[in-house]
Amino acid sequence: MGALAESIASHVPSGMLSAGLAALAALPNPGELVRKAARLEDELRELLRLNGRGAGAGAEQGGGNRAQQTRERFLRAYERLKDELLKDRAFNFDFTEETRQWVAKMLDYNVPGGKLNRGLSVIDSYMLLREGTEVDEEDFYLACVLGWCIEWLQASALVMDDITDNAYTRRDNLCWYKLPTVGLSAINDGVLLKCHVQAIIKRYFKEKFYFMELMELWNEIGLQTAMGQMLDLITTHTGAKDLARYRIQGYRRIVKYKTSYYSFYLPVACALLLNGAKLSDYVELKNVLIEMGVYFQIQDDYLDCFGDPQVIGKVGTDIEDYKCSWLIVQAMELANENEMKILYENYGKSCPECVAAVKNVYKELDLQDIFLEYESRVYKHLVSTIDAEPDRAIREILKIFLKKIYRRKK
Repeated sequence: MGALAESIASHVPSGMLSAGLAALAALPNPGELVRKAARLEDELRELLRLNGRGAGAGAEQGGGNRAQQTRERFLRAYERLKDELLKDRAFNFDFTEETRQWVAKMLDYNVPGGKLNRGLSVIDSYMLLREGTEVDEEDFYLACVLGWCIEWLQASALVMDDITDNAYTRRDNLCWYKLPTVGLSAINDGVLLKCHVQAIIKRYFKEKFYFMELMELWNEIGLQTAMGQMLDLITTHTGAKDLARYRIQGYRRIVKYKTSYYSFYLPVACALLLNGAKLSDYVELKNVLIEMGVYFQIQDDYLDCFGDPQVIGKVGTDIEDYKCSWLIVQAMELANENEMKILYENYGKSCPECVAAVKNVYKELDLQDIFLEYESRVYKHLVSTIDAEPDRAIREILKIFLKKIYRRKK
């Protein structure tokens, strides 16, 4: 028995291991057997690497408790920020009770309902950068403030995105604009959410020495995200529909600007500025985070088609919406003449038969296996890059990001 096999045997219950091997042996296709076995090895190796050979239940419980406490403190910070926005005249100008109630409902419906990964990543990154030094209540709260600013920005983007995509559900609820009392007034709500971000940053950071760099960062990220959305809309909705336009270079450009900058780079950049760092010293870190963002969006595209709506919290509509998704880009590269004809005839149509026809082509092209192979490949590359990072805090930050998204189901 090899070293890895011995390690696996010592950490995985024998019944579970036997069942897994039996399942592999039952697979009829030798190629599929190889792919499944490779993925099983990757998952077991990652399980051992992340949890450590000597990690006990007590250590895991301690980490879980700290994460829960951080989340609770983060949620309390939201209530404080919301209260200020509703009651402080510096924020609300001349609110009536009706407008105050509208904003309160709009905030609660759109801002805190997601996984909060982006906002919590600011805190996680900041605490790692400050490891070995005391973080007082004020410093922790400032990290929470910037974390919530990212969640506010995310909410603004989603409110607008759902309208342009004619989406129906978001986070297990109707999209905000789909509520009968809201409708297209949601457009103004999306603008208001983004304006809140600038007001919050100014209130809490205008006296900080890094205020100008912080504002420049947010302005730059805001522009990049809007440009990414524009690229997406132009590619998807403008001009004659032609799937030949859907190529990997254009896809990566959309994803880089629409998703990667604000979802992956912005949380860490905020933490670095809070810690007094210069962003110009962390260009390579930025590049790695952007690549993670591309991987994250490819996962999103895969889950839109093959994920469980009950798990991901929405009904995927990329096919109906004629989206330039990773799956259609791959299909356009691999399809034969007959499959190409089916894609051209059915992609972008909302009838269930058309959607099923596209998904059937995806299955014929083995896009699920191709995605899993891509995921394994990019994961190994990112691990190698992270392990080569000399700064321990940066290395740990990147590991946390990768752990959150690797093999995610929602």
